[in-house]
Amino acid sequence: MAPQLGLIGGGVMGTAILSRLLEQGRYKADDVLVSEPWEKRRNELKAQYGVQVTDNNCEAAQADVLLLAIKPQVFGAVAAQLESQLDEQQQSEMQHQLVVSILAGTPLKTLQTAFDQQPIIRAMPNTPAIVGAGCTAIAPGAHAKQEHLDQARQIFSTIGSVVEVPESLMDAVTGLSGSGPAYVALMVEALADGGVSAGLPRGTAHQLALETVLGTAELLKQTGQHPAQLKDQVTSPGGTTIAGVSALERGGFRAALIDAVRSAWLRSQELGQR
Repeated sequence: MAPQLGLIGGGVMGTAILSRLLEQGRYKADDVLVSEPWEKRRNELKAQYGVQVTDNNCEAAQADVLLLAIKPQVFGAVAAQLESQLDEQQQSEMQHQLVVSILAGTPLKTLQTAFDQQPIIRAMPNTPAIVGAGCTAIAPGAHAKQEHLDQARQIFSTIGSVVEVPESLMDAVTGLSGSGPAYVALMVEALADGGVSAGLPRGTAHQLALETVLGTAELLKQTGQHPAQLKDQVTSPGGTTIAGVSALERGGFRAALIDAVRSAWLRSQELGQR
């Protein structure tokens, strides 16, 4: 009997999704088959999650839903293996199977050449997914219907929020939410360094910086306020905050973040053309 979910790739992001799917009861461990080339990793996944494991991608590819969580550079080899080892009858039976890809920079047209008439969803999660606080963008392929989008939403809602975008915007998603955790981490580090510069102990400065960023994001999310409104509320005339904001403006803080997103967006476009 074919598994309900086949996962090719047992790395960090694939495992993050797997753990949340099992934890929230979307799938039972017995209904999941993970294909992973490293024996040590297979044993770890089996011991920790109780799932079935294999080193044969073709076995995982026969599941009702196939989740691709491999490195983009090995996709060609994996696709060629599936095409050569699965017979025509198996491939015909799999035409209604949903394929979900989290391969960065791998467009739907590339995925569609390997999975022909099958419904495909391209997804871009980000690293906060590891703790269930991610944001995933999904884009449907030519043969994907609403039911397939709903399936994808159910999968990725276990690791955070989900937004649907046309594939033409996936590179922009990569530049913002895909790469964004690095920008935020850099900001937290810089805030903490500023606190240390002003005399705070390193541990206290780090905690204050981290909780300030986390709390501000939660406040904006819960109130629905525009960031500019919150900024104006905090900046009293002639006060400390406006002095700090002025320093950020002189340093080109906002322009630097905009440039960071644009640079990552352009780089994602370049990678997708290879």
